[in-house]
Order: sequence, then structure tokens, then C-alpha cells
Amino acid sequence: MDEEDDPNNEDVNFVLAQESSKLLQIISSQSPSIIMTLSEMIPRDAGWNLDQHSLSTSSAAEVMKHIAAMLEYFKKAEAAVCCNFLQSVCMLCENVPMALESKLMSVAGNATNNENFVDEVPEEKSSSPPSEPLFVKRPRIAHWEKYIAAVMNLLLRRWERLRERLVTEVQLGNVWVSPRTANRCRDKPDQTPVSADRGSRTPEPDGDYGAMEARVTLESFLQGCTGKVTVLLGQAGSGKTLLMSCLGQQWAHGLGPIPSSHLFILLEFHQLNLLSRPLSLFQLLFHHYLPLHGGRDEKRDILDYLHSNPEQICFVLDGYDEFHSRITREEVPKEPLDPEKALPVAQLVSGLLNRQLLPGCTVVITCRLRDVSDLEGISDKAGQLLSWDCHAIEEYVNNFFGVKGLQGNRALGMQAANLLLSSPHLVAMSTLPALCNICCICVEYLLQEGKEETLRFGVGEEDEGSETKTCETEKGLKEGVSLGGIGGEESEDKMMDWTNDKPLTQPQIPATRTQIYLAVLCAFLSRDHDKERRNVEAKTARLPQGTLSTALHQYRSEVCELSRLAQRGLERSQILFLEEDIPQDILEFSLRIGLFSQVELRKEDGNLVSAFSFIHLTVQEFLAALNIMTSDDVSDTQLRKRFSLKTRWMTKSDQKTVFTESLHLHICGLASSHCTQALVQLAGTSLGTGSLSLVQRRQALILTVLKNLSNSNTLTGPKILELCHCVQETQNYTLSKEVMGTRRTLELRNIWLLPNDFEALAFVANSVGDSGFGLDFRSCSMDLECIDVLCRCQYIRSLSFRGRRYCDKFAEKLSSILPGCKYLRKLEFCGASLTATGAAMLASALHKCPDIAEINLTDNLLKNEGIKKVVDILIHLPNLDSVIGKKHVTVFCSRNSGSNIHIRKSEPSISLLNQKWSKSEMQRFTNSLAGFPDLSVLDLSGSQWDVKTLRKLTQTLSKFHIAQKIIMNDSCSSVEALLTLTALISDCPAVMELQIRLQSPAQVSIVFSGGSQPSANEISKTLCVSCSGLLPADAERVWNGLGISSNLTVLDLSRNCLGNKGLKKLLDVLPHLTNIQRIDASNNGVNLEGVVMLAEALCSHNNLTQLHISEGGSDQVILKFCPEKSEKHQVKLIRICNSNLLPSDVALLCRKLVQCHYHLELHLLESSLKDKAIENLLKALPRMGSLQKLNVSHSITSITGALTLLSCLTDCQRVSSVELSPQGESFIHFEDVEPMQASCRLTHFSLNIDNVERLLGILQQASPLSYLDISNNQLEDKGVKCLVDCLLKLQITRYVNLSNNGMTQQGLLDVASTLSACSNISGVEVSLGADERCLIWFRKYESCEKTLSIRDSSLENEHLLRLSNIVANCFSPCKLQLKNNSLMLKQIEYFVKLLNGSQSGCTVSVEEGWITSVEAVSLVCQCLDLNSNIQTVGVHHTTLHLSLRKSADLTSASSTSADPAPSMATEKIGLMECAAEGSQIATMRSILQRCPSLTELDFSHNKLGLEGAEFLCSILPSLPNLTLLSVASKEARLTEELAEALLQASTIRSLNLSGHVIEDKTAEIMTKMLGRLQSVNLSHCVWSVTGGLQIVNALAQCVHLECLCLDSVCLVEDSRVSLAHVLRRLHSLHSLKLNEISTGTGPSEMSGALDLLVAMEGLTQMQEIELKDWRMADQGIEQLTRLLPVWTKLRKISLSNNLISDPSGEKLLEALGSCSYLEELHLSNNSLGDGTSTRMALILPSLTCLSVLDISQNKIGCEGSVNLSKAILGMKNLSKINLTSVGTSDLCAIIASLSSCPLIQDVSLGWNHCGDEVALELARVLPFCERLTRLDLESNRVSVVGAEVLGRALQSCPALELIRLWRNKLSSSEAQRMSLRDRRLNFSST
Repeated sequence: MDEEDDPNNEDVNFVLAQESSKLLQIISSQSPSIIMTLSEMIPRDAGWNLDQHSLSTSSAAEVMKHIAAMLEYFKKAEAAVCCNFLQSVCMLCENVPMALESKLMSVAGNATNNENFVDEVPEEKSSSPPSEPLFVKRPRIAHWEKYIAAVMNLLLRRWERLRERLVTEVQLGNVWVSPRTANRCRDKPDQTPVSADRGSRTPEPDGDYGAMEARVTLESFLQGCTGKVTVLLGQAGSGKTLLMSCLGQQWAHGLGPIPSSHLFILLEFHQLNLLSRPLSLFQLLFHHYLPLHGGRDEKRDILDYLHSNPEQICFVLDGYDEFHSRITREEVPKEPLDPEKALPVAQLVSGLLNRQLLPGCTVVITCRLRDVSDLEGISDKAGQLLSWDCHAIEEYVNNFFGVKGLQGNRALGMQAANLLLSSPHLVAMSTLPALCNICCICVEYLLQEGKEETLRFGVGEEDEGSETKTCETEKGLKEGVSLGGIGGEESEDKMMDWTNDKPLTQPQIPATRTQIYLAVLCAFLSRDHDKERRNVEAKTARLPQGTLSTALHQYRSEVCELSRLAQRGLERSQILFLEEDIPQDILEFSLRIGLFSQVELRKEDGNLVSAFSFIHLTVQEFLAALNIMTSDDVSDTQLRKRFSLKTRWMTKSDQKTVFTESLHLHICGLASSHCTQALVQLAGTSLGTGSLSLVQRRQALILTVLKNLSNSNTLTGPKILELCHCVQETQNYTLSKEVMGTRRTLELRNIWLLPNDFEALAFVANSVGDSGFGLDFRSCSMDLECIDVLCRCQYIRSLSFRGRRYCDKFAEKLSSILPGCKYLRKLEFCGASLTATGAAMLASALHKCPDIAEINLTDNLLKNEGIKKVVDILIHLPNLDSVIGKKHVTVFCSRNSGSNIHIRKSEPSISLLNQKWSKSEMQRFTNSLAGFPDLSVLDLSGSQWDVKTLRKLTQTLSKFHIAQKIIMNDSCSSVEALLTLTALISDCPAVMELQIRLQSPAQVSIVFSGGSQPSANEISKTLCVSCSGLLPADAERVWNGLGISSNLTVLDLSRNCLGNKGLKKLLDVLPHLTNIQRIDASNNGVNLEGVVMLAEALCSHNNLTQLHISEGGSDQVILKFCPEKSEKHQVKLIRICNSNLLPSDVALLCRKLVQCHYHLELHLLESSLKDKAIENLLKALPRMGSLQKLNVSHSITSITGALTLLSCLTDCQRVSSVELSPQGESFIHFEDVEPMQASCRLTHFSLNIDNVERLLGILQQASPLSYLDISNNQLEDKGVKCLVDCLLKLQITRYVNLSNNGMTQQGLLDVASTLSACSNISGVEVSLGADERCLIWFRKYESCEKTLSIRDSSLENEHLLRLSNIVANCFSPCKLQLKNNSLMLKQIEYFVKLLNGSQSGCTVSVEEGWITSVEAVSLVCQCLDLNSNIQTVGVHHTTLHLSLRKSADLTSASSTSADPAPSMATEKIGLMECAAEGSQIATMRSILQRCPSLTELDFSHNKLGLEGAEFLCSILPSLPNLTLLSVASKEARLTEELAEALLQASTIRSLNLSGHVIEDKTAEIMTKMLGRLQSVNLSHCVWSVTGGLQIVNALAQCVHLECLCLDSVCLVEDSRVSLAHVLRRLHSLHSLKLNEISTGTGPSEMSGALDLLVAMEGLTQMQEIELKDWRMADQGIEQLTRLLPVWTKLRKISLSNNLISDPSGEKLLEALGSCSYLEELHLSNNSLGDGTSTRMALILPSLTCLSVLDISQNKIGCEGSVNLSKAILGMKNLSKINLTSVGTSDLCAIIASLSSCPLIQDVSLGWNHCGDEVALELARVLPFCERLTRLDLESNRVSVVGAEVLGRALQSCPALELIRLWRNKLSSSEAQRMSLRDRRLNFSST
């Protein structure tokens, strides 16, 4: 606190008089009630007469006068009265500064220590606030001051600990900060408290702090931070934590920018990471920051003070980059937060930053630069700590070695400083304080070890394979290229002489950053006190020469353990490690050598613990890189994943992690051959080939990754720069060439560049040699020191600087190094701040650049005088071609003419503006201009000439040599002048385009052919006469002026006054415009009369093909033409939009169009056709015999008009489809001949009953309909009922769509009843969920099964009753599907009880999420109990399946039996994949015992366990007719008891034991029962070699075996041989599945596969064979082709992943030609190509039964796609085709052929890079694929355009359930929007 006099020595009246001015301001700001309370403390007899009313009505000046008088009274009052007054002021008044309040309370409390104080004051005047005792605030302040003192002590102790390790003193005034522009996304009120600061501090205003180059001291930057959120940025190691501790220490001493009266809270984010439980802000402060040991009252007092005085608190939050959570402004709610409420730590921090906790407090937060995006919109000011410059580094190095002394050898200290400052890598690292210390330790070590031998980085003396000895590197070094990034003479005393391997006088400087860290590691290892013992051990080991190899061998185990720890921390984003995380010996070792630093942390339980971290983040990353490169625990895939280039452009989407600085650089550095030996030392205990192989493989992998990145052309500038750093670390000269091979100019834009960046650029760029390269810097910030390093780039041919930050000072520095750029040919210094002074310096420097040819100084601060000065200097440069000085001024220099320099425009052009020439003057001008060669542009704007003068110009125009154009703006204003110009179109062949506008601003442009003379057929001319006020008479003169201009192709007459008369004249000249392509007559006052004229012209003129008209002709009128075609192919279009068409207009228009003999399309868009107009249109349609399409989109808005137009179905026999909607497209299609069927879609209207009846009346009279879509019409139940009652009278062949009509369950039942009422209805689909759906399907034949599907409809018992009646009354077999209808157990039981079977039988499926486990078992039992008519029952997943017999099959016994537990005729029971356990299944015993007729029992994929097995053992004997048993499982053990039970169950003929573990004893039992089986499924079974051989041998006994499945079983060679023997005996086998039994390609595996194929020669009954993943290749296919002609009954063959080549594929297809019954062909994941597809085109159409074709993951190609499409054309039964990843995106031909496949249901086209053209073709084909249910377009290139087209096509495809569009070119918002529109468009990965 500030110094104060002892209050015991002060008089209370004196203090009041001293502070009265402050009290006057404070009391005057209070509310009137408080002022009144204070004034009432004056006795009435004192003459004080102020009352509440007078106070509220007084002016501010009068109130101030009253308060001043009150203070004067108390100044003279008795001490007790004065004390009472001062205490009341402190209690009642707000915003009293803490220092003043403390002073007043101290003196008032001291004066009131006597007991009788209260009695001395009149009772009525000694009032105090009722809510608080009078003397409560004094102890609260005392407690507050006590806590501040404790915090001060804490921070001072912290600083003393840190100070011990400091080399130099830390002063905030010597630390530089670069202020950044404040970026707040929302305004905040000024919450800075009333200033109680000392006068020496001046608050700094908010706002823009300027560019990054500006700088202030940290002390100045923090001035005025009170009450604000301030962000301090800096790199890891820049000293943020140290500076914050220093800030706390200064505060504790009453110094610095934070007032000492404030509470200073220093919180570290790595400490906050330990707090996982929610806690309040006060718990955070008093339990974890500085625990309070006082009583509860003391804590309460401090809490109250904190809460009421937040402006007196300063929070310093250090190290946000280490925080495991992210703070974002959007995630924070806006309401204030309670400081005493427990919240997650992240929310507490967010609340402080967002002013939701303690608003008005001061917050300073530190973080790394990349994390500042999290704080955007939160901080009030931000600044970045600047790196040390060379002066600061030198000062630190001198201090370091001055402190260390190096055994008193100061000279050696100076040598160390010079050595460090001479290395660019060491200097670059030393710009950060923490790394500067490490560099000093490294240099100190190098000097000490240099006395004994030169440090070699992993390269032995005999390592002749080192890359540094390659010819390329030697050449690079001879040319001055330094592999260490240090070239030229400067590095000669620091680098090793690599040509003779002799060390030079100075110690060897590590060549790369990574090698420096190897030296640093060695330096720390050398600090071990136990080194002597290890040295003895090292002498006995055979080690390569070199200190590093010795050190790594001695400490290999410690380094490896530290490396693993570092990587583990990297993976967990962990910098701090607790003691239990580190092995004790490693911890002691690391502390001993100084590699660890120690901090104290307070855990969640409040206990203090020690935590440890590596001395710097980069050290941890380096050690992690060591582990990655040497540990076999890290796979190559993980290594690739961890390697990525970093960018300096950070965004909010970047992943928050602390490990982003240098890991990738260290990995690249360790990939250098110089580090190989060191890595081998760490990878293994000896130099064995295994360790060497691992290291070399890792290094090769990194080099390969870098090579791929080098060849990438998509890298941004920052990533290219990072790539250069990586390549520099590898010291690989070949990689440098790879980088420059794809980019001869390196572009860097808008990033901060450092000298070490230029070192990396030099290393990479110099690899190009004298072929040269370019550097392009745009708005890049760089210090002038960077220019010094730029001179290391020796082969610069092009150098460019663009940006206002480059000024004369920068140019001066650049001039100092330009003489060294011997190869420089081009210099650009553009868009900068260069003046003549800077330009002159550049020009002078360029004298020593003999090859300079081009200089560009555009967009600077140069004037003509400055350019001339530059030219004068550069006049003698022999090779200079040009100097561009201004935007349009180029200085051209002739190489052979010495000083022959002239200035002209960069384009050869002439500007002669505002010339008032006469005819004779124009003559002279044209004569002179005719002799001017190669003129580009002639600008004659602003010249007012008469017509004669203008005509003189146009007459001589053909003599000019003008390449581009003549500009004559504001030179022509009359129609006469216009006519003179238009004649140029026909008179001057060189004129290609004429643009004329007479209205202001007047513009004239004559465009020429560019010097080339196109052929007669290619000549295309444009005449644009717009905005010129042309009248009809003027138009006629224009036509006359044009003459016969057959080359005119575009005519623009828009925005004139032609009207209908002018339009008529235009139409009259159309026959003369034989090549015209487009005429624009828009905005010419044309009305509907003119539109009718245009329609007549459309019918009569052959070339006129399109009319585009809007607003009745008053807006757009565009005529389009095309070359003359025969009438057979000509299609004409008239498009009228946004027009008010009256009925008479429509009638007149149609009367003209009736005369059209060409195919015609009429579009009347957005024109609001009235009902009478629609009637006139309808009357004309039958007479318009050429009409192909009528488009009335957005023109039919009333239902009456829609129904009127719909009558065309009865009035016009050519109508093929009608689609009407007020919200979308509405059109009618016509055909030349009467179609067999039409279609009708009427959607999004509001139909009432009358409308429905009228609609039905029309449809009953119409010809047969293919489909009727009346969805989205709000029919509701009544309308739906009306329609379904008339279905029998309608002739519909495909479907009726009633979706989205607001139906309830009543409407649902009405629709469902059509199944029994209408014999030609095949199915009904209804859903009342979010996607309401209602479809009625029709069929041609009446004997098919009927389907009723009901989903998401919340059915009740009454609905189930009616459904059972519907099913019972169906005469055809009925399939009922109920899904997610909220049916519970009792409801399902009720429904099952109702089902008695239909006359043809029925099947029922009920899917509900709760049907699983015990509920599934119970439900099956209840169903069997309730209905004896069940033939099959089972649960699969969560779906109940029932099959009921026909009514005629029921026996009288089953219905009249009196047996309380009668037997049932159920034949099949199953519980599949429903999570049923053995104990639950065992409850079915009684039910199963009542099913003597049971033939099939399936308990597959449940949890049978031992109980289930025991149950099966006990129940099997009671099932005498059981023939099929399936108990497939996943890794369940087949017990011996169950095997014995199966052996006894002699009736079983089909057995599925898939997935079981079969032990040898069990296998032996199984061998005894296999002989009687007809079907065996042992797929995925696990057995021993012996057990497997037993089972395979036993299969030889299965003489009646028909089906055998051994997928994915382990068959060793003996088992395969035995299986081949078995197959020769199984002559009745017709299904064989041997997928994935052989995965190898070795000779033995291939031989075994061939033996199995040979053994199949006798299997003549084969119908199904699956040999997936055999990898049989061509030999196997050759053998297979010998078998296929015998397998004439084959129905399915699967040969996926068999290495089938294209030639073998041809042979296979040829052989399959004999399999005429083939239904499924699977050939995915092979190498089939165009040859196989050609054979498919010939063979597949002959396989008429083929329904499934899978050729995914092959290489079909474009030609193969065409061949395959020919095959598909003949595959009429194809239902599923899989073309995923077939090697071509050109699939349009295949898609077109799908229209010939009426049964197609599933099409997969994923991963083919298909674009919108495929989507468009699909949209065209989809309506023909009536049964298609699924279309997969995953991972293609379909954009929103293609997706929109597919979405529209879905309207015609009600059966299509899903189109997968995941991983296409759509944004997430577009995908969401389209998915909401139609949920069948699926954009997710599942």
C-alpha cells in the first residue's frame, strides 16, 4: 500500500478537512436517500433545514452546496460526532477508493475506542444501515490487507526461487513488446474503476496499436491495463512465465503498472489442468492458490470485499497454450455467473475473460501466438513479446560466460561469444531467452571438448557412404553452397574441411538445428557426476570414434527412457510430469545433469507436490523425435501420421496442441546421414544389422515423404518455407533439387520472415546452380538483418518485393547486397513506398549486376523526375530491356543503340482527347496515322466532330494498322453520326465489333480483328447500338446503312425506342441476316402485340429457334438463331415469363403457334394465368400438333385452373405426362403419337372434397395412367377415403402417391383396406411419422403376394383389429410389415391372437426396439400359446417374424381340442442375434415339447453359454422331426455334451455350428455324426491342426452332402490335401463355400489351391460356389475354366480378390457362357480390364437369369465402360450391380443402359470420381427404374448442382429409399439443406 501517516497520530477533524474535496465528489454521486441519511446526522438545532422533497427538486449545484455545508459542519464538530459521520460515509457510500476508505476507517475507529462513544451521539441520529452493523467494514478491510500481505510474501518467495537461476537481471522496462490491433467482436462498456493510481502512471487508450514493427516496453504496454483484458503473446521460451513472476514481484514491492492496493492473483494453466472437479472461483483462490488459515468469518469478509470491489483484483493467467480446454466466446452464456457457484475450471476462466465473473477486474493472460485466435473478441488489448536482437544476445552471452568464468579464463569466454554469434542456427535459437541459455551451455561444452577432439555427428572416420562425400555435394561446396546453411568465406573457420577430414582450428559447429540439439544432449550428459565410472566402462566397449557415440553408448538406457517419456508426453499433450510418471533413477539422473526443471503444484486435494518438465519444449520434442526414429514400437504408419508441415497462418479450426514447434524439423534432421550412427547407438545395444536396418528404413521413409511434398504443387508459401527448413535439416542436396524442380520461383506472402528462414531458402535454392531461381516477397515483414542473409542465395535471377512496408531504408539495405547477385536479371520493387532517393540507390547498386534486363518500380511514390533519374543512372547497362516506372509507363532500352532510350506506353497506343478538328485536319491526321505501324489502341474521346469530319475518319479506317480498338467516347451524339459508324460493319472487313451508346455517358468503341485475318467461314461481327434513343424510322436507316451484311452474328438494339413498329422492321430484314445468331431487342417498349408478331416470325423463319420474352415484351426480348436444319430435327422455343397474359392474349398467341410445323416448346413462366386464360389454352392444345412441351411453372396458382388444365388428359390424346404444382415446376409433355399410358402429378395444392370429386371425374375419363401422384395436397382422411373408394374405376398400372396429406390412423386403415378390396393392388406402404408416406402399388397379374407396410404410426388395439380383418380377407398371400409403431407386448399378443390366417396364408413382421433378450424369448412363447395356426415364428435382431397357414390348411382337431396344452404344428422356431442368454432360452422347454412337428430350430448368434448348451442337450431328444439346427456363434466353445446330443439326434440333416471353438475331443465326437448330414456349416470355426484334420477326413463319409461351408477356417497343408480327397467323393454336392481359406501366394499355397480345384472335377451338380480370397491367379482360373462347362446348373459363383488378370478374365467369361442358369457373378477386387469387359458384352446377355453382378475394384476404364453398357442392355433380369471403384469416372453409358433393366433394385457407383454429368444422366434414367430402392454415389465429385437434379428426380421415384452422397463436393450446410428437403438424400458415412 501507499505510505500513510500513522492514524493514531492524526486528528479525525484534520483528516476530514484534508480529504473533504474527495468526499464532496463521492457523496454528490450517491443517491438522494443516502445524502438525506447523512444530512440527518446534523442536529436540528444547528439550523439545517434540508428535506427529502427539496433535495429531489434541487439542482446539482444546489446539492453540491448543501453537501459542502454539511462537510464544513462536521469539520468543526466534536471528534466522536465526526468519527460517526466518517464511518457512516464508508458504510453507506459506493465507489469509495480503498486507500481513502482504509484511511477514514482507521482514524474513525481509533477515535472511538472508549466505551461511551455511542452515548455521546444523540440516539435519534446514530443510525446505521439496517442491513449491516456499524463497525463491520473495518475488520473486513483488515482481513483484506492481511490476505494481500500473504500474497505478496508468496510472490516474493516465488521470485527468489526463480532468481537463483537467472544470468541477467529482469527489468520490464528493457523488454520489448509489439502491440497488435485490438480485435473485439462486441462492444463492452468501460469498466475501468475510478483511478486510485499514483500520478506517475498514465493510462494508455484502447484502439489500434499499429503494425507489428512498432514496439514499446512491456512496462509501457501494461500501463492502463486496469479493468481490461490484456493478452501477452510470445513463443515458447520467450520468458512469459518469468515476466509474470517479475510483474508479481514488482507489485509486491509497490512498483510496476499494477497498483499495490489491488490483489494480484497469479494462476498457471498447467496448475489448473489438475483440477478436474467443478469448484467456485473463491475455492480456486483460497483452497488452491493461497489457502486461508483463518476462521470462517475472515474468509467471509474477504469474499464480501472481493465481490463488492472487483476492480481491485488483478488476475494473471499464465500459459494458456498449456491449457487442456479451449475458451471460445460463443460457448459462454451471457448471464452473470455466481463466484460462489461450483463450475468447471474452463468455465471459470471463460467467465473472467467475458466479464461474467467479477466484472471490472483486471485480467492479464499469456499464451503462444498460435492460440490467440481463441481470444479474439475477448481481449481489449494484445501485444507480442519481441525476440532478442543480436545486441541482446551478445549481452546475455557475455553475462553467461562472465558468471561461469570457465575456470577464470575470460579470453575463452570471449571466444565462446564470438563462436555462438557466428553460427546462424545458434543465433536463430538464441533470439529466445530460454534457448539462448541452452545455446550457451552447448558452446561451452564444444569449447571444452574441442581440446581433445572435434565433435562428429554420427559420422565415423571411415564412413565413406556419407552423403557429404557425393559428387553433387562436393560440386555444391565448390560453388559456395554450404550444407549447413553457412556459405562463403564466413564459415571457413567454423566448418570441418570435408575434403581431407582434418579438423580446423575452431570447434566444429553443428550444421543443423537437430545436430545442435544432439550436441546439447551431449553437453547435459557430460554433467553427470558418475561419469568417471562410465568412462571406464566405455573403454572396454568397441565404439566408433567421436564424443557423441561414446556418450550415447554410456547413457543409452537413460536417453531411451527419457525419449519414451518425451513422446508419451507429446501424445498426451503433457509438458509437466508428476513424480510417479518418471522412474526414480531417471528422475534423479535428469535433475543431476540439469535436463529437468522442477515446479510445485497443488493437487486437487490441496497437497503440494513436485512436478518436472524438460528445460524447454523443443528439448522434449527432440527427445520424442529420437524415440520415433529408433523405437520399433512406433510403426511407419504412425511416423507418417506424426509428420506434417506447419503453417504460420493459424486459424480457429487448428487443433489445439502444445507440440507444434519443431518435432517435424527434428525428425527431418535425424533423417540426415550424419545422424545415422547416433541413432544406431540408441536403437540397439550393439551395432547389429537389425538396428542399422531400422534406422535406415526410418530415414528413407522421411526422405520419401519429403520428396513427395517437394513434388507437390499445392503447398502454400508458409508450407514451402517450412519444407525448406525440413530439407535443410536433412542436409540432402538431392532433396533441394527436388524442391526447386517444381517451382523455380518461391512465392512468400504476408508472413513474418526471420534470418534463419533466409538460411533455409539459401540452402534449398542454391541447388539449382547457374540455371537460377526467383524469390517473390509480398507484404512479408522482415528485419533488415534478413537482407544480409539474402546474399547467400547466389543464383537469384528474379527478385521481387511488393508491399507498402518496403521503403527507402529497406531499399538502401537491399542495395548493399545487390552487387553480389551476379545472376540477377529481373528486379521488382512494386506497390511499395519508394521515393526517388531509394530508387537511385537501387539503380546505383544494379551497375554491378551485368545481367539485369528488367526493372519494375510501378506503384511507388515516384514521379517523372524520379523515373528520369533512374534512367540516367541505368543508361549504360548493356543488357537492360525495360524499366517500368509507373503503372502505364515503360522505358524501353535498345541494346545496340547505346543511349537510344525512349519512353512510351506499355501498349503501343495513342490518346488524342478533346480534339475539335475540321475535315481537313482530320484528313492530315488520317494520312499520318496510316503510316504508323502496329498501333494497339487509338483513343479519340471527347472530340466533337460533325458528320463530314467523322465520315472522313471512317473512309480511311481500312488503311490503319490498329490491332485492338478505337475509343471515341463522348465524340458522337447524333443519329447521323451513328449511321456513319454502323456502315463500318459492312464497309471495313477488319472491324469485328462496333459498340455505340449515344445517351450519357456516350460511348463508342470500334474493335478490330487483332491483326489476324480470319477465313470467310470464321468471320463473326457484332453490332451493339444500345441506349441511343433509336426510333422506328432510325432503325430503317440503320438497316439501309448495314446493307447486305451476311457476317453479322450478334445484333444488340436494347434500350432504344423501337416499339412494335421498329420490331416489325427488324423482322422484315431477318432474311438478309443469314449468319445472325442473336438479336437483343430488350427494353424497346414492345407489348403483347409485338410478342404475337415474334411468335408468327418463329413459325415462319427457319433459322429463328428461340424467343425469350419477359414483362410482356417491355423488358427482355431476345431472339436466338441456329444454322438451318431439317424440320425433323428443328425444335423451337418461345419463353414468356413475368408477363400479365390476358385470356385474349393467350388465345391470340396460341392461334399463331398452331401454324408452327416444327417441334415446339411453349414456356409461360411466372405469369399468373387466370382461369379463363387456362381455358383458352386448353382449347388450343388439341390443335397444336407440333407442341412437345408446355411449361407453366409458377403460373398455375389456383386449384380450379390446375384441374382445368388437367382436363387435357381427356381432351388431347397426345399428352404423355402432366405435372402441376404452385410451388415448383409445372409442365405437360406431348408425344407425336398417342401414348400407351400417361402419368399425372398434382401436388402442393389444397384439395377439398369437391376438388377431389372433380379430379376423379377427369381421371375416370382419361386413358390409362402409369402413376398418379397427388401428394402434399392436405386431403386428410376424408379426401383420402373419397379417392380410395374410386380406385377400382381408375386405370392405373404402377402406383398412387398419397404422401403428406395429413392422414391419421383412420386414413391409414382406409388405404390399407384397398389390399382386400382391389385385386390388382400389390402393396401398400404407409408411414405417419415425420416423413409421412403413403403409396399404393399396382400390378398386372393377380396371383402375386400382397404387401402391407406400416411404419411410425402409433397403432392402438382398434387399429390392429381392423388390420387383422384386412389380412384375413385377402385372397392372395399377404405380407404384413409393422415397424416402430409403438406396439407393446400386450398389443402384439392381442394382434397375434386375432390372426387366423388369410385364405391364402400370411406372414407378419413386427419391429420394435424393445424386442430383445428376455422380451424376445417371452414374445415367441406367448405367440405360440395364443395362436396355434403359426407355421414359423422367430425373432431376428428386434423384429418378430410370423408365418401363418392358409385357412384351408387348418385341421379341426387344432381348433376343437380340449387338451389344456395341445400340441402345435409349428415347423420352424428361431431366435437370431437378439442377445438372448442360455437361461432365458431354457424357459422355452415346455413350448418346444409341444411342437413335435418342429423341423427347424435356429438359436444363432446369441449368448447360449453352458446353460444354453445343457438346454439343447435336454430338448433335442423330444424333437423327433427336427432336421435343421443352427447354433452359430462367435468364439463359443462347443461342449462335448452338446456334441453327444447332436450325435443322438439322428433326424438332423442340416447343421450350422459357425464360429464355434471345437476342441479335439469334441471333434472326435463330431466325426461320428457328420456322415448322415446333407448340409454342414463350419465357417469361422476354430480348431487345432489335429481336430481340423479329423473333421475334414470325416467329411468323406458324407456321401449325401449337398451343402458345405468352410469359410475362414484354418486349413493347413495336410487338411487341404485331405479336403481335396474328400471333394472327389462328394458327388451330390451342389453348394460349396470355401471363402478365405487360403491367403498366401507362395508355391505351397498355390499348389494346394490347384489341388482343390482339380478335386472338383467330379462335382457335376454344382449350383453355388464361393472361392473368395483364394488369390489363385491365372493358374487357378485356367483350371477353373475347365470345370465351368461341366457345371451347367451353376447359379452363383464368387471369385472376388483372386488376382485375376484381364486375359484370364476373358477366358473365365468365355467359360461362363455355358452356365445358362447363372444368377450371381461376383468378380470384385481383381485386375479385370477392357478385354474382360469386351467379352462381357458378348457373353452376359446370353445369361438370361443373371440378376447380380459385382465387378467393383477393377480397372475397367473408359472403353470397358462402353462395352459393359452393351452387356447391360441385354440383362433384363439384373436386380443388383456393384461398380464401386472401377477405374473410370465415365459411367454415363452404363447408367443409360440401366433403363433397359426393369428389375434393377440396387446400384453402387461409389469411389469413381464421377461428376455432375453422371448425376444428370442418373436423373434422366431413374424414372425408368421403377423398382430401384438404393443408389450409392459415395465418394464422388457430385456438386450441389448434381445433387439438386437427383433430388428433383426423386419425385418420380417413390420406390427409391436411399441415395448415398457421402464425400462429395457439397458443403455441410448444402448437404443439411438438401437432406431436410428429402431425407432419402443421405450425406452421412453410414
